[in-house]
Amino acid sequence: MTLQLGDLAPDFTAETTQGSIAFHAWLGDSWGVLFSHPKDFTPVCTTELGTVAKLKGDFDRRNVKVIGLSVDPVDSHVRWEEDIAETQGQAVNFPMIGDPDRKVADLYGMIHPNASDTMTVRSVFVVGPDKKIKLSITYPASTGRNFDEILRVIDSLQLTSKFSVATPANWKDGDDVIIGAAVTDEEAKAKFPGGWTTVKPYLRVLPQPGR
Repeated sequence: MTLQLGDLAPDFTAETTQGSIAFHAWLGDSWGVLFSHPKDFTPVCTTELGTVAKLKGDFDRRNVKVIGLSVDPVDSHVRWEEDIAETQGQAVNFPMIGDPDRKVADLYGMIHPNASDTMTVRSVFVVGPDKKIKLSITYPASTGRNFDEILRVIDSLQLTSKFSVATPANWKDGDDVIIGAAVTDEEAKAKFPGGWTTVKPYLRVLPQPGR
């Protein structure tokens, strides 16, 4: 299954390290990050889970719930979490889905047969409160993810869902933003009474709204 931006994120029920969940109900009014791992007790995955656990406060402040997945069963995840706490200096503090029958992995297209026909790739899905997919990224098994970048994108997604703006290359929270191309100058005057700088008719820059 190929999921595209704007598609409804498939709902599912699954067993996790924190009990059984129904995905949409578990998300509630929150944003969500669903991310998959190739296999338990592997080196890159161990560092990733420790990193996300350390960043949980940053996700919480953004009203984002995080949940991991691999095709190993829940009891394997639980044993692995002991190693993660020992080696990464942080206990895992979010649920991990056990998906040995690959039900969720298949729903989200996390198995890429040309990479591996048994293990999930490093998929990332950001889901909005409307349960629609706002971002998807796929990394190869050999490359650990940059979760600071995922937080940066979430900042952009949340900002641009609230205001009629877009964010430029390498934007970080607090930087200047761009007025959306669909917004006319007349509409922009009402939306942004503080004004903006016109670099080109299609490139209108202003300080980040809401700060």
